[in-house]
Amino acid sequence: MNSAAVLLSLVLLILAVPIFMVFGLGSATVAIWGLKLPWSTLIQVSFGSMTKHVLIAVPLFIFAGMVMLRGGAAARLVHFATTLVGHWPGGLGIAMILAMGFFAAFCGSILAAITAVGTIMIPQMVDQGYPKPFVIVLAASAAFLEALIPPSNAAILFSALTDVPVSRTFAAGFVPGFVLIVILGVVVTWKCRHLKNPNKATVSERLAALWAAIPGLFTPVIILGGIYAGLLTPSESAAVAGIWAILIGMLIYRELTFRGIVSALYETARITAVIFAIIAMATFLSVVLTYSQTPQKIIAYFTEMGGTPLTFWLSVAIICLILGTFVEIVPVFYLTVPIFAALALSLNLNILHLYVVFVAFAGIGMITPPVCVGIYTAAGVAKESPERTFREVPLFVCVGIVFGLLMIFFPAAATWLPEILN
Repeated sequence: MNSAAVLLSLVLLILAVPIFMVFGLGSATVAIWGLKLPWSTLIQVSFGSMTKHVLIAVPLFIFAGMVMLRGGAAARLVHFATTLVGHWPGGLGIAMILAMGFFAAFCGSILAAITAVGTIMIPQMVDQGYPKPFVIVLAASAAFLEALIPPSNAAILFSALTDVPVSRTFAAGFVPGFVLIVILGVVVTWKCRHLKNPNKATVSERLAALWAAIPGLFTPVIILGGIYAGLLTPSESAAVAGIWAILIGMLIYRELTFRGIVSALYETARITAVIFAIIAMATFLSVVLTYSQTPQKIIAYFTEMGGTPLTFWLSVAIICLILGTFVEIVPVFYLTVPIFAALALSLNLNILHLYVVFVAFAGIGMITPPVCVGIYTAAGVAKESPERTFREVPLFVCVGIVFGLLMIFFPAAATWLPEILN
């Protein structure tokens, strides 16, 4: 029965059936006909997985980001980043990376970041002579900062799966996010050093750009300040961020309309529905793993084989690289994190270190064909065929692997800040 379910899942994947249906049908087949579990068990566990309090923050952070995009805050953050570094070698590319980092501090949605920043930066970079395929892959790669810099939907999902406080998972991604910004900046500077850049902004232009961006830059202060001061839960801080985004969009920038709010709500509902459909169906798989005691068997096998921490990290890297190439990052979370977390705890490894290493390697799938949803999104923004961008992918895959290896061998990058805040 298990082999039949695996075969069914593979056939559904080949037929391009949505991934949540692949999870649901394959896992339900094993659970009902293989393990003889009633439907009610699957439904109860699935409902429980979607109603965890921490997950309320996911749609709220997405909504805040969408409102920032339509209310003018995103455009001012991009302009501020451009005035800071636009005149450097590869300056517009570095400005895009910084803008993604700024946007990450109040959104948490990778695809929303590509749309918000890419819509502004990609045409500007192409006009300045940057190769369009390079710009598209850079946008998809830089948007990965959304999975690291808090608040991050990836951190919220990881916390929901491992019961680690969201505040600690948020803190674990901050330093690695900064490291990734530096690595991407070095690559862009080297790759685009011969391209023409805009004139250096004057001091008054930079101050004006900073003044205009301050309301947007204040958003992460509200989010993270409320969480770490103990005044707000992550869900409450996300709700406050959404209200703040509406206020600055309507009262300060005066670009947010009622139609814009409705559009933001629609996009939030669409993205949230995709995420929660995957969560609901992936929970069927967790039921199968629990009742079949798969994590315990894997831990016992790994221990008997004399597995070491280094072997574990390399296994995480390889598995995430392979799965991320064919499956989006949210399903990869629900496929592997419960097992990885159990193995990490059995080896006395820091669970926050696992979060950063896991995200580093699974996130490479955002730019690797055939799935590469990051590239498809950025290519759609740039109105370019995704296939023409694939020649630029190997460079950024190497960047991702280097970053992931740094995170493996320097665990303090993930654990230092959470320990201080604790």
